[in-house]
Amino acid sequence: MGSYNIGQTILVDRLPKPGETLLGSGYCEGMGGKGSNQAVAARRLGGDVLFMGCVGRDRYGDEALKLWKAEGVATRVGRVPAHTGVALIVVGREGTNTIVVDAGANMAFDTADLDASDAIKGSRLVLTQLEIPAETAVAAGRLGRKFGATTILNPAPARRMDELDLSVFDIVTPNEEEFATVTGTDDLGKGTAALLKAGAKAAIVTLGEKGAYLATRDERRHIAAPKVNAVDPTGAGDAFNGALAVAICEGLGLEDAVRFANCAGALTVTKRDVIPALPMRSDVERLMKDHVLARSSV
Repeated sequence: MGSYNIGQTILVDRLPKPGETLLGSGYCEGMGGKGSNQAVAARRLGGDVLFMGCVGRDRYGDEALKLWKAEGVATRVGRVPAHTGVALIVVGREGTNTIVVDAGANMAFDTADLDASDAIKGSRLVLTQLEIPAETAVAAGRLGRKFGATTILNPAPARRMDELDLSVFDIVTPNEEEFATVTGTDDLGKGTAALLKAGAKAAIVTLGEKGAYLATRDERRHIAAPKVNAVDPTGAGDAFNGALAVAICEGLGLEDAVRFANCAGALTVTKRDVIPALPMRSDVERLMKDHVLARSSV
């Protein structure tokens, strides 16, 4: 459960100064939002997925419903009198960018939507993020725990630990930047220890091309990612989280689940735009096999 946003991107030679108008090019719209991306990623990898969230009563909301139907993602999505979430993205040709997000309808997803639904009761796993109200994400974790589901929080956008009840989440999955904001340190050992002390059973820090760092009360382990030709890192974290959810539901241990998720994330960076880049199950399994062979030959 979580967010849906439409991304509106334009390319410029350089980022504008305050008060300056520039001519741009390459305008495009792309479907996004961490909740939606993760739901589609999990479905493409074989998960039986239900997405919960809110969109507006506008064409972007209509397009979101068409996307989920086409991908085979079941939905319980509210249509609310607010615009669908939108991200305005200006990208400079040197690789820098500025992004402004108006969450819009996503912020209308509140705890009443959870209380009125029995969806969590029948779920094996609950995955959520922070592009919806934090209290709704925490309530989802609490309900998941109540009904025996594994609960995962992808704390993005990042918030400090003291603003969240991490005791209701089995697994917390920040990336490096989010990890520093959430824990107040970039030291993986100290920061993950703090997450575990706060109540999480496992902390998984995604490290881009370096893979992921897994910490539980019993182990600390760096898990390498396969080498790929990176084109666009957008959406890699969402692919990772969707894949992690699928692997856990299929009974894989955490270390093997992270290896599977690393491969899904790696494949996503080899293509542009998030939804077209999210991989299929056969592609992930092929990369996993190649990665194992490469590791064994070193």
